[in-house]
Amino acid sequence: MLSPLASDLGVQYLLVAAEQAPSVLNTQPWRLRTSGHDMAELLCDPSRRLRVSDPRGRSMHLSCGAALFNLRLAVRIGGHRPAVSLLPDPDEPELLASIRMTESTPANATERSLYSAIRVRRTNREPFEDRMIPPSVMAGLRIAATREGANLVPLDAEASGELLEQVALADDEIARDKRYLAELAAWTAGRALFDGVPRHVHGPRPDRDPAPVRDFGLGHRGRDRRVDRFESRPQLAVLTTRGDRPGDWLHAGQALQRVLLMATCHGISASFLNQPLDLRDMRGRTDPRHARGHAQMIIRLGYGPVVPRAPRRPANELLLQERRGRDRLMPLLRL
Repeated sequence: MLSPLASDLGVQYLLVAAEQAPSVLNTQPWRLRTSGHDMAELLCDPSRRLRVSDPRGRSMHLSCGAALFNLRLAVRIGGHRPAVSLLPDPDEPELLASIRMTESTPANATERSLYSAIRVRRTNREPFEDRMIPPSVMAGLRIAATREGANLVPLDAEASGELLEQVALADDEIARDKRYLAELAAWTAGRALFDGVPRHVHGPRPDRDPAPVRDFGLGHRGRDRRVDRFESRPQLAVLTTRGDRPGDWLHAGQALQRVLLMATCHGISASFLNQPLDLRDMRGRTDPRHARGHAQMIIRLGYGPVVPRAPRRPANELLLQERRGRDRLMPLLRL
């Protein structure tokens, strides 16, 4: 079976999978480079890093990790095995992962289901239904996170309420930073055609505080948004990793995407409330380590309506010129 990199159509197939990954403020900070017919390389695009709210590049690495998971799935669907090496070249910090492809058995049913979910997964900022996720499904999501070297920690109603209060406090504090508001506005004003978070995916204004969704710093500018009733008991979960370095962030991104795609397969929607984590990064504060690791994502889960997709960059814009003559890289993880 031909490698996906053996034809322009195969490369396009990988690019389309990568472009549909979630990313912080839909910045889509990734690029793909090929090396022969058996190696693809995922690079970050530093020009798309949020300089104010993501000074360490943590969110950028998480976003690229999600794209990496989609690439791994696309390689498997093509009948190949992706052997991935994270951060393979210290002299090229923008190179986040190399993916060597070898022929393998056909994708299994789980891999096919996750791949099919790539095109229908959405970040959903609408109100969710007032019904709880079954424990068996939540257990499956937790297992999905552990497969990628992370932990998903579901919170009970009391802990979720306390975390929402922390989110609101963080929102109030960072909203006083004019540089942050300017950066946020640049990515949420809706003027760009291929990235950012335009108005049609903002969702409604919640009918109460603390809100279970972000308002993107709209303030008075968002007063024309409709007001809607949100679920009475938001179901929150925290994605954590044992460490808090670039490699851990890439694992967290892959874990996030595996969880989101599995959730999509179960009809579960998700959105994010990462303001406390942004504030931590912006202020250079010591990470308040969770009992099960370092918090990397705060996720709201539930049963929501069908929503439109945020815009995506043209797939061909993600492709860098082919690079040849690289040394063989040893794989660190496999799908």
